[in-house]
Amino acid sequence: MKIPKARKLPSGSWFIRVQIDGETYGITKPTEKACISEAVALKTGSKQAHKFSRLTLTAAIDQYIESREAVCSPSTIRGYRIIQNTRFQTMMQKDILSTTQNQWQRAINAEAHLCSAKTIKNAWGFLSSVIHEATGTKITVSLPQVIDKTIPFLTPEEIPVFVKAIKGQSIEIPALLGLSSLRQSEILALRWKDINLKDGTISVNGATVFDENGDLVRKPETKNRSSRRIIPIFQPLLQALTAAEHNGEMVVNLKPNSIRNHINRVCLKNCLPKIGIHGLRHSFASLAHHLNLPEKVVMELGGWSDYQTMKKIYTHVSKKDIADRAALLSSFFVQNCNENCNEK
Repeated sequence: MKIPKARKLPSGSWFIRVQIDGETYGITKPTEKACISEAVALKTGSKQAHKFSRLTLTAAIDQYIESREAVCSPSTIRGYRIIQNTRFQTMMQKDILSTTQNQWQRAINAEAHLCSAKTIKNAWGFLSSVIHEATGTKITVSLPQVIDKTIPFLTPEEIPVFVKAIKGQSIEIPALLGLSSLRQSEILALRWKDINLKDGTISVNGATVFDENGDLVRKPETKNRSSRRIIPIFQPLLQALTAAEHNGEMVVNLKPNSIRNHINRVCLKNCLPKIGIHGLRHSFASLAHHLNLPEKVVMELGGWSDYQTMKKIYTHVSKKDIADRAALLSSFFVQNCNENCNEK
């Protein structure tokens, strides 16, 4: 009687896959010895095969989430549940012990007709981790190419127009906080006790995110250690905060959709790009780049821990900046060529 070799899973448990009467069964135990003993009992018939249940993909996801509930943020778990409930639905009830690489490739090809390449990439990244942890198997597939989408932002010339347009409106404070580098989660988590009007500073030390049920919850931690920071209060945010009424503990009591829709209406009315909330953070980085602020300072103010992320994703160069730099190049060639020609 041949028993397959047990494999140690990333979770620390041991796993064996056995074939009984043409059916595939998986055995997971805390130790290698216990795993082999179960496999022998199953093979010899001392334990009935029907007592061993198949592991469906959706059940494996439940196990994966359950093992991480204490360390994952509510928004991360919510993202996992969204994938479980909306993506790769034809595979959710299949036994992951017997699914093949070809089946997964066909599922990905079918999914490509239903959602974007980026959505598939994110979903597969999660599902492949679930499968690997449950079975120890790494499945190699081809994913559709992800084309980076540029996030709309306000140029340095457009920012004053926007700031003037939102003055006195309900979204003035959250919009100005976004222009001061805060993420949406940080804006919604900001409390009045985090604002020091006397010193002109804001302490960014929390985040409000959606939980598994779609409810907004505040957590004391920011996205990462670098996100926990103190930033200066720029004008006219200082004026808006000074004049604001303190309705409760939180500075902003609006829902994310309300803020985003209001911002986009203002942009549309003033012939500006529809930037939403996140586009304001991009606008901050673009302005900092335009003003030639040291990149180290920009990273500190924006709470970026990775230089490449800040450089590649968040820093935009406005068309006017490009035109100005091009004009400098043109002036250089004109001036030097004319001088050389005149000398000859």
